Amino acid sequence: MACRLRATISIRQGQRMILEIADIRIAPGKQAEFDEAIQRGVETVVSKAHGFRGYKINKGVESPERYILLICWETLEDHTATFRQGPLFPQWRAIVGPYFVSPPIVEHFTLVAKSA
Repeated sequence: MACRLRATISIRQGQRMILEIADIRIAPGKQAEFDEAIQRGVETVVSKAHGFRGYKINKGVESPERYILLICWETLEDHTATFRQGPLFPQWRAIVGPYFVSPPIVEHFTLVAKSA
């Protein structure tokens, strides 16, 4: 998946956009509630963050309590410093955190290649 969520891949000041991938596990039976909460959290809180460029949320087929959240950021620091250490992060966690059975596994990626 390229970061073509709301914006196309671009190079800004010599850097490629950053793809954050969060692997989230929630409590069984809470999928409908979490579906609404995660979408609301991204659209009303995360999307206001500096450097936010788009998102996708995927739910597991074989493991319906597993979600993969993909967020595109202009820079790594937009996520790790500006968002995570700023006032929006506690608001985000207040919306989605109660559903987590364990802390999400979060990693960052840059694009190597993509299809046309």
